Amino acid sequence: MFYFILVLLILDALILAAVILLQAGQGGGLASLGGSGSTDTVMGGRQAVTLLTRMSWWCGGIFLALSLVLSVVSANRGATGRSELQERLRQGSASEAPAPAPANLPLQTTPPAGAGSPAEAAPAPPAASPGDSGR
Repeated sequence: MFYFILVLLILDALILAAVILLQAGQGGGLASLGGSGSTDTVMGGRQAVTLLTRMSWWCGGIFLALSLVLSVVSANRGATGRSELQERLRQGSASEAPAPAPANLPLQTTPPAGAGSPAEAAPAPPAASPGDSGR
């Protein structure tokens, strides 16, 4: 459904662009606002509605409607909480799970012989002399 609406939106955009480019310009452009155009209207006089004008209005309306529908469909599509990329990564990581550690290794609860305890390895703090206590 998502891709069907997306294809329709792209086709409508291409038709809309072609229809707008085929229309004849009204002439003057922004120069008509500076006073060189007609004085009774701002954007020029009323012209006859042609087929290209009607097509541009219809294609523009269809474009807006399809954009709205596509945004609703894509929001509902993302309601699962995961995108396609996240699903592929999750499936790939599940198939490449690390092997479990071998169970036949003995557990060492005591330190190896000759290592000593951690208290023996740490140096003792220096003893304070009786004359250094006041300074």
